[in-house]
Amino acid sequence: MRHRVAVVCTIGVLSVAGFASLRAYHADPAATAGGRPPTIGRLLPHSSPALGAAAARRVPRVPAPRVRAQAAIIFDPVTGETLWERNSRELRSIASITKVMTVMLFLEQEPDLSRDVVISREDVRRASTTYLRRGERVTLRDLVHLALVASDNAAARALARVSAWGSKRFVARMNAKAAELGLEQTRFTDPSGLHEGNLSSAYDVSQLILAASERPQVAEVMRKRTYQIRTSRRTRDIRSTNRLLGTRVDVMAGKTGYIDKAGYCLATLVQLVDGRSVSIVVLGARSSSGRFSEARRLVDWLSTQASVLLTSAAE
Repeated sequence: MRHRVAVVCTIGVLSVAGFASLRAYHADPAATAGGRPPTIGRLLPHSSPALGAAAARRVPRVPAPRVRAQAAIIFDPVTGETLWERNSRELRSIASITKVMTVMLFLEQEPDLSRDVVISREDVRRASTTYLRRGERVTLRDLVHLALVASDNAAARALARVSAWGSKRFVARMNAKAAELGLEQTRFTDPSGLHEGNLSSAYDVSQLILAASERPQVAEVMRKRTYQIRTSRRTRDIRSTNRLLGTRVDVMAGKTGYIDKAGYCLATLVQLVDGRSVSIVVLGARSSSGRFSEARRLVDWLSTQASVLLTSAAE
């Protein structure tokens, strides 16, 4: 029989009612406390008269992870439990994490990835980050890699433009797909993430990166540290913006994001040393390096100081 423990902040005493509340929340978020996650991890004194022996479950005390990002979450896809969170339902701009949905949706059409397309003026106009130039011919395969590996904004725009729906209808399809995936707090306004109107929450983003990881085409690209693109004019090596790749963290999928409104963001699925996978999302970190160090800190916290929380219910 599988036992599950959910942790939402520093743990003292966790009530049975709290467990029931969290399960109900995951089953129907909108029906509980206005759609906000229940606060079941509040630190309570062991002698609290409100908690009798039959009404409370003691779990070991662990220090809260040291995270400065505006919002973050550790989500267990096997049990469906939030293991730790900070402001995980807060609506925030998600910047280039948007491209995960863009590529997922584009690949659902099962396009011929060897097909060439011509980069347009609108693709590169104020694109900020791009390796592409107007008039270049490039394959759809390279556009997919540019969008996910190098976070190329012109590539994401080009994928939407040449899709079966065209640019405007593509965004509408992105929102329809978000609804289909149950991402109730997620809204898209453009395919690149440059627009600050691309909104989601750490919780929704954790579900988005899980959905992407289940699609081999998408996950394989997100695990590449480097890739070589060939256009009609030149060949160029690109490097992943995800600096967790190639480190001691076993990354199964991941995507970065940054605009001023969003801060530095990271969504990733990692495999722990025991083979267990968790999705970790950091939104609104203070620096580019900070999002990666905080993600590593959460991995370390879960693997060491908080590992007992994953087994305490079975003891």
